[in-house]
Amino acid sequence: MKAIILAAGEGKRLQPLTNDKPKCLVELFGQSLLEHQINIFKNCNIDDISVVTGYKNELINFKNVHYYQNPNYQITNMVETLFCAESSLKNNVIISYGDIIFEKKVLKKLIESKNDISIIIDLNWKKYWNERFDNPLNDAESLVLDNDSFIRDIGQKISNYENIQGQYIGLMKFQNEGINALHSFYKKSKFNSTKKNVLNPNLPFSQSYMTDLLQGMIHSGYKIKGIPISGGWLELDSLNDYELYNKKYSNGTLSDFITLKK
Repeated sequence: MKAIILAAGEGKRLQPLTNDKPKCLVELFGQSLLEHQINIFKNCNIDDISVVTGYKNELINFKNVHYYQNPNYQITNMVETLFCAESSLKNNVIISYGDIIFEKKVLKKLIESKNDISIIIDLNWKKYWNERFDNPLNDAESLVLDNDSFIRDIGQKISNYENIQGQYIGLMKFQNEGINALHSFYKKSKFNSTKKNVLNPNLPFSQSYMTDLLQGMIHSGYKIKGIPISGGWLELDSLNDYELYNKKYSNGTLSDFITLKK
C-alpha cells in the first residue's frame, strides 16, 4: 500500500504563517502537518509515500519520500494536483489532503476497508464545527449515506442540517477496481469538459474540487463507501483554527478533538 499527500496549497487564510512556507509546513504541537502525516503513515507500515508540492516546493525535503510538483498550483485545485502523481496511482493507494492530521486509529480504519473506494467521514462533525465557526452551515457540505453506508451525495452547499450525516475530512483510499475507475472517470470527464465542466459547471475543469470528482463518480454508478469515525483528526485551514488548537493544547482540552501520540 502507498500514500499520496496533496500538499501544493499556499494557505492564504493562514497568512502570515504561510508567507515564507507552504501550508503543509506550518507547525502544530511541535511538528509540521506533513511530519505528522508521514510519521502516522510509517507507523502503519506505509513506507511508499509521495507528496505533491506546489507553493514554495523547494522547502519540502523529507528523506525517503517521492515528490511530484504541480506547477499550476495557483490556478488548479485538488483533482489536478492529484493527477500530477498519476504514475503513483496504482494498486492500493491512500490519498490525503496536506492540511489535516489524524490519529493512527483513523488511518487503520481506512486501511482495513475492503471496498474499492472508501472515504473517511466524521459523524461527530457538528461538535467540531461549532467550535471552529460561528455558523457551521457556512462551511459544512452535504454528505448523505444510503442504508449500507455508501455515499449518495457529497460536497454540495447546504442551508440546513437535513443533508449532513457526517463530513468528509480529505482522507480516502482507492484499490482494486477503484483505481481503474478513478483513472477512467477522470480522463472521460476531462475530455468531455472542453466547453463546460461536467463535474462542476461553475468552475473550469482544472479547478474542480475532489468532492466534484467523487460526486460525479457516484452519479455514474460507482460505489463509494463511507468509513465512519467520531473525531480523531484536525483540519488547519485558518488562523482561527491555529489559535483554537494551540489554546486547547495549552489548557489540556485538545483531546476533545484529537489524542496525540505520546
